[in-house]
Amino acid sequence: MLRRWSYPVALVSMLAWPSTRLVAQQPTPADSESLAQQIADQFVLLAGGIHPGFRYNHAKGIVLTGTFTPTGEGASISRAAHFRGSAVPVIVRLSDASGIPNIPDTHPAAQPHGMAIRFTLPDKSSTDIVAVSHNGFIVGTGEDFLALLKAVAATKPDSPHPSPVEAFLGTHPRAMQFVIDNAKLPTSFATLSYFSNNAVTFVDAKGKNRAVRYQIIPVAGVQTIESAAVATAGPDYLFTDLPQRLTRGPVQYTLYAQIASPGDPTNDGSIVWPADRQRVRLGTISLTAIAPNNAELQRSLAFSPVNLIDGIELSDDPLPLLRAAVYALSVAHRQ
Repeated sequence: MLRRWSYPVALVSMLAWPSTRLVAQQPTPADSESLAQQIADQFVLLAGGIHPGFRYNHAKGIVLTGTFTPTGEGASISRAAHFRGSAVPVIVRLSDASGIPNIPDTHPAAQPHGMAIRFTLPDKSSTDIVAVSHNGFIVGTGEDFLALLKAVAATKPDSPHPSPVEAFLGTHPRAMQFVIDNAKLPTSFATLSYFSNNAVTFVDAKGKNRAVRYQIIPVAGVQTIESAAVATAGPDYLFTDLPQRLTRGPVQYTLYAQIASPGDPTNDGSIVWPADRQRVRLGTISLTAIAPNNAELQRSLAFSPVNLIDGIELSDDPLPLLRAAVYALSVAHRQ
């Protein structure tokens, strides 16, 4: 069984299997490793060891195919090709959190859920969005993220209070809010909103720059499971729900760009911009089928927050580059 802490830290999404399954090797001393490698080591530790062929995090997932149909409104703030013209193909991976491939969808550690999107343009180039189902990332720096993972690993069911993770959350209020917000279970992947959290820079046809964050909002509306119904949800309920929904029609999301106002921080994805900031409706993502050869795609697909095209650039947020480095380690591991 998966561990369950008495404290709601399970929602941090990095719980381990019982300690007898933890990797025997000790991580290399921190001062001799890159930050990305240290984070990867912690993911492995918290997942109970290596799971060949699976990602370090968000190991349990499913790949779908569909289209993105632009509204044309995005062309006013970015010259990126997929924000204008006709529909383009997309491939989307939806996932549970944690590095445990068979984690129950109902387990607190399965949240937040992930959405990775690849847009394929007519010239065969591509660009990605990597998002999670929470507005605001749990921390704003790679160093804090590593500290959080270490605190989770150091926290045991019999840890005295405050445990290492309680101490971390007590000094990081946005991380604590992240934990609290992820307490409710979604009815479906199709009824979750997803957020890129890390800002990118849109460049329009005249060369004007705007900092934006993506918001991906379900057309079906946000819906959560009532507490009384959680016990009846199966361990794979999110993954059995999708094929059933697709028999009734596409699973759709509206893609927005939220535009920063002067003074909004762009270098800390844990700070949520105010809800009254301007949003531009970029288009509709319509998922129509479960991708064939799903298991192989799970191993081969490598989404990256730095896979960008003309009209979209990195901002001063440090996390996309670090995330890309961790993802590259994960790709090498599973292939």
